[in-house]
Amino acid sequence: MLQTRFTKLVGVEHPIVQGGMQWVGRAELVAAVANAGALGFITALTQPTPEDLTKEIARCRDLTDKPFGVNLTILPAIKPPPYAEYRAAIIDAGIKVVETAGNKPQEHVDEFRKHGVKVVHKCTSVRHALSAERMGVDAISIDGFECAGHPGEDDTPGLILIPAAANKIKIPMIASGGFADARGLVAALALGADGINMGTRFMATRESPIHQLIKEKIVANDERETELIFRTMRNTSRVAKNEISTKVVAMEKEGAKFEDIRELVAGARGKMVYATGNSDEGIWSAGQVQGLIKDIPTCAELISRIVREAEAIIRSRLEGMIVQPQREAAE
Repeated sequence: MLQTRFTKLVGVEHPIVQGGMQWVGRAELVAAVANAGALGFITALTQPTPEDLTKEIARCRDLTDKPFGVNLTILPAIKPPPYAEYRAAIIDAGIKVVETAGNKPQEHVDEFRKHGVKVVHKCTSVRHALSAERMGVDAISIDGFECAGHPGEDDTPGLILIPAAANKIKIPMIASGGFADARGLVAALALGADGINMGTRFMATRESPIHQLIKEKIVANDERETELIFRTMRNTSRVAKNEISTKVVAMEKEGAKFEDIRELVAGARGKMVYATGNSDEGIWSAGQVQGLIKDIPTCAELISRIVREAEAIIRSRLEGMIVQPQREAAE
């Protein structure tokens, strides 16, 4: 068993996290991750109202007695969700760990910590991680350029970002973006992280609540099958490459503003992708890690495989590389 500062902090067996994913982070997936000894997060804003979130948390509790958390993403919006009400629903439900992401979460951090809730803040740069640490969060999730969703605007890959953050961050830190297997977990630990966060990899599991055809599309795709949209608006998002994302990128190059592409990138269309299995119906998030995903296992199979193979890499492959210098024969 691999024990780290992060597993001790949140009370789970394995240093593996299933982070928040819009339309995907539902009770059945989160409970399967929890039952396998890792940490799953329900995505709060996937639920239409705070009341629906309360019901989803209860549904997850019916499926597991292990620890799990809730993700609350705070992003600019034309009509912002009632964040304070979602936060209250999380606290009232007795959730003990929350993943925050997006804008400065100070108000939320203060309120969560007042109620004994541990906060893991997701960020895409060392400076933002240090800012979150000063705000009092309990752990950092550092997101490299390879990730699905929002990689920030610095374009710093995990191989640099993770150790750069580890050099300066004192609290536990998990590595996000580009992780799918044991090799990634061992690499993240070697780079200074205390565990890994996986999104796209957990989308392609049996318990993932998305259409089978989308899971099969993730398996079929290679590492080149993503697009970066909203680059010209400095709100970059990595999504699966399809007819719509390719069109959006082309329109941006021609000077399109958000109003021009609003209908193409509507969240309702992205939600339909997961419901219908038509991968060209809307924009949907996927990382470059698609190139490493070759099957659709259960969460239990995936997590046990990663931990088992990680231990084998550490014990056999890496340890086997250490050769003691032979002493020169006495003259």
